[in-house]
Amino acid sequence: QRKGLKKGVYLLPNLVTTGALFSGFYAIIAAMTGIFEGACIAIVIAGFLDALDGRIARMTNTSTEFGVQYDSMSDLVAFGVAPAVLLFSWALVDLGKIGWIVAFLYVCCTAMRLARFNTLPDSKVFFGLASPAAAGTLAAMVWTWTDNLGAMESSQVSVIVAVFATVLALLMVSNVRYYSPKNIKGRVPFIYMLGTVLLFIVVAVYPPGMLLCVGLAYASSGPLQSLLRVMRSEEKTGAL
Repeated sequence: QRKGLKKGVYLLPNLVTTGALFSGFYAIIAAMTGIFEGACIAIVIAGFLDALDGRIARMTNTSTEFGVQYDSMSDLVAFGVAPAVLLFSWALVDLGKIGWIVAFLYVCCTAMRLARFNTLPDSKVFFGLASPAAAGTLAAMVWTWTDNLGAMESSQVSVIVAVFATVLALLMVSNVRYYSPKNIKGRVPFIYMLGTVLLFIVVAVYPPGMLLCVGLAYASSGPLQSLLRVMRSEEKTGAL
């Protein structure tokens, strides 16, 4: 059992986790029946609920080992299986065997990312792209495409989707460091609150497109920061 975690089951945080699990399950059913926009929205909702259940548990001091494990199971469905089924039903099915292999790779990397997260001690950074961020980015991509272009009809685009999903899957199991929202605790500067409000306003303008931009920015922030650290290290070495 993790140090500091209680035994037992608390209703409120686990109820929110159940909501995220239901959203992931609905996304799978919707994707299998061709309701791609509904599946995308369900995955995005699961992401918001996933961010909420942990904060509720910490705020109410109701974090338990059961809650941690239940949350991971919910995450695997909502951010691993659901996005993979969505991508396969929407685009990867045109690639045949390669398509379902890519979908399985994504599920497998999500499972390994969650297992590693559960076994590592709490840190100020994420090692590897968080599974909700990866799933949200993929869902926003499909949502934006279907909202503007309709059904997928190009096998060339399917190949690009497969490559993009593979990159996100590998980022999840990489050692690339990402900023963790868990760093935001207690009182924060007013500019943080203003930035949050502006972010909600921007997303409200056109949710699928804006969520896609936010997801791409966050997903690319880790590799870019790693590249900057390498460049600075080389500059210091050259100066010496």
